[in-house]
Amino acid sequence: MNYLCLVYLAQDKLNACPDNVCHGYREELRASGHYVASRALQPVDTATTVRVRNGQTTLTDGPFAETKEQLAGFYMIEAKDLNEAIHWASKIPPARFGSIEVRPVRELDLANLVSSVDAI
Repeated sequence: MNYLCLVYLAQDKLNACPDNVCHGYREELRASGHYVASRALQPVDTATTVRVRNGQTTLTDGPFAETKEQLAGFYMIEAKDLNEAIHWASKIPPARFGSIEVRPVRELDLANLVSSVDAI
């Protein structure tokens, strides 16, 4: 099963973990067979939030909500269960400076997806 490990850091901690340390962890994950994908994100002030209400699209600079910690990046991992995902998430280097949210990835119901697209 795939798990998304969302890395959250306070703005003043965004550079607390050197890139080469995160790269080393990615290589450890890859060697273990648990790696799917990972990326670091640009700072939150580069974000744009998109909302569509009643057919109208609105754009807002910045994130959806103000928080002390911001989404700084992610690791997508393959794990047999939540316990194994938590094991690997606890090794993510920025966890020492922020927090890691571990969330199972939900597979889309393609039968319903096709009928939903047809309805649009």
